[in-house]
Amino acid sequence: MSHVLTPALLLQAYAAGVFPMAEHRDDPEVFWVDPHMRGVLPLDGFHISRSLARRMRRGGYTATLDADFEGVLRGCADRDDTWISAPIHAAYMALHRMGNAHSLEIRQEGVLMGGVYGVALGGAFFGESMFSRCTDASKLALAHLTDHLWRCGFILFDTQFITPHLERLGAIEIPRAEYRGLLRQALGLDAHIHAEPFSSDPDQILQRRTQMS
Repeated sequence: MSHVLTPALLLQAYAAGVFPMAEHRDDPEVFWVDPHMRGVLPLDGFHISRSLARRMRRGGYTATLDADFEGVLRGCADRDDTWISAPIHAAYMALHRMGNAHSLEIRQEGVLMGGVYGVALGGAFFGESMFSRCTDASKLALAHLTDHLWRCGFILFDTQFITPHLERLGAIEIPRAEYRGLLRQALGLDAHIHAEPFSSDPDQILQRRTQMS
């Protein structure tokens, strides 16, 4: 099904519970996905394992918000098989310029090593893709992003699908009807990803997680 992916159409789709994909990077068309079972990552249930906590305490990396959206987008597409086609790339760049699409970057010695990007709407964050060029980079990105979203008043982190990687971090699958209910609740909130200053201090994240458990 061919569509011109305008920012308005994308936001309308997310609000309706669907999201676009392409068959491959050179596919000029997109199709809309509405899974029967939806992956979500509870913002108060993100699992920081002992090994990840040790990695965070060890430091040697920096986390930033919206510092290199296109770099993260290209990192997510840099694989043999990707659904991030040229129309999708252009559409999310437009959403980022509008202030609706955001990225979390992980760098080591100034080099972009991992990250995650997605779309914010109301109190919902729709995670689109993530990448990692070194061990634990995507886990670090999710740890920092989920903490920030929670502090900013978001209540829904949509991962679209669930993978063993996400499941180990606390992601769960819920039926479509339950997801739609959570989505309606989230869309009714006036959350904003810049409501709180972004904190890159891993010790603060670990302290907050300890207090929540």
